[in-house]
Amino acid sequence: MKIPNFVLASASPARKKLLETVGIKPIICASDFDESQINITAPQELVNTLAQCKAQTVVSQFPSCLIMGCDSVLSFDGKIYGKPENAEDAINRWKFMQGNFGDLYTGHCLIDNTSNHEISQVIKCQVTRVYFGKMSDRAISAYINTGEPLKCAGAFALEGFGSLFIEKIEGCHSNVIGLSLPLFRQMLAELGYEVTDFW
Repeated sequence: MKIPNFVLASASPARKKLLETVGIKPIICASDFDESQINITAPQELVNTLAQCKAQTVVSQFPSCLIMGCDSVLSFDGKIYGKPENAEDAINRWKFMQGNFGDLYTGHCLIDNTSNHEISQVIKCQVTRVYFGKMSDRAISAYINTGEPLKCAGAFALEGFGSLFIEKIEGCHSNVIGLSLPLFRQMLAELGYEVTDFW
């Protein structure tokens, strides 16, 4: 079986690095899908829909490839949070997140358009509970001033400065970074591949 090229429909450096860490060198193609057109309030349905839309947006550019789309949100106190709008928004979020916990949802859509032009896809969601440490206003401001939280769903990055302020997680570690590697392995298997095929 010829192993197809793997396309990541995301500009996320964290997702790219996760894949490279496990021996997969993805072709990067940001989908630039307009997320504002999707109005869904259930976090799992939202991230799965967005992941699917992002993957489908770039499929036509990559015949005979595997395409992965992902999307993450933080569900906190019954509300859904993506990337903060600005520094003030990020500061306000951290003021009520600190000392509490939220659930990080990542939707994954893997499309295989290699077989006889019939597109096959697998869509799955992973959820990880994240516990935020207690922080002073000074520490919150310093963290926001790094710029890191402005690029991330939930206003934190587990793989960066944000790791200092996360007390613990329950569930998949890589999911919080943007792509659940165990789930990814399972999705490949459903489409008939071993993750080791891509080494």
